[in-house]
Amino acid sequence: MSSTTVMVRRNVTHTVRNPVAIFNAVLFPIVMMLIFVYVFGDAFSVGDDYIDYATPGMLMMALSYGLSATATAVNSDMTKGIINRFKVMDVSRSAVLTGHVVSTVVRTTVALAAILGVAFLLGFRPAASFAQWLAVIGVLLLAVLAVSWLTIAMGLAAKTPESAGFATVPLIMLPFLSSAIVPAEKMGPGARQFAQYQPFTPIIETLRGLFDGSPSTSHAIAAVAWCVGIALVGYLWARKTFNKRG
Repeated sequence: MSSTTVMVRRNVTHTVRNPVAIFNAVLFPIVMMLIFVYVFGDAFSVGDDYIDYATPGMLMMALSYGLSATATAVNSDMTKGIINRFKVMDVSRSAVLTGHVVSTVVRTTVALAAILGVAFLLGFRPAASFAQWLAVIGVLLLAVLAVSWLTIAMGLAAKTPESAGFATVPLIMLPFLSSAIVPAEKMGPGARQFAQYQPFTPIIETLRGLFDGSPSTSHAIAAVAWCVGIALVGYLWARKTFNKRG
């Protein structure tokens, strides 16, 4: 625990001192939300106020935007000799990866809170009960943990920090090809099927249902299954690569 605490403090300090990481993780999602709600919102027919429809999708976008910083940081540790220094200092190997996961969760939680705050200022009025709000928090944390482990695995597998950051682009683009911005059924052939069966759509629809006060059991089961599967793949991939390279 002491080693993990040190690693978390180290990673959080690096993030605070990196204005680009802060902008990408916290400020840019807010900018995107303002653009979609104020610039494009009236162009979308979703049946409700667009802010109510868009907020769950904006949360997933906020989750995705900060991933490149995690992948780059992990890869830098692997390629710039930091891991060898940790070995000399007798730092727990597991603490290195856990520290990156926890710091990513902390950074993403700040971004999600910022998105929700802006959404309320823009008129977001969910009908969720206290229990449903707890479920929202649980789903978001599970999703953050899942993509964090997958991102760390990508960062460890990349050859350079630049390629590690680029490897997260598909994850960053996934919310755009989901039901985050418009319903999947309004998309064209091909895009519609992809949006319906990709992992972010059931997570977004679960959040949307919880906020509306009428959650869908099928979407919730799919969301949890996707999150657990992604987390497991990411964790096993990350540990295998870390043990091989570290």
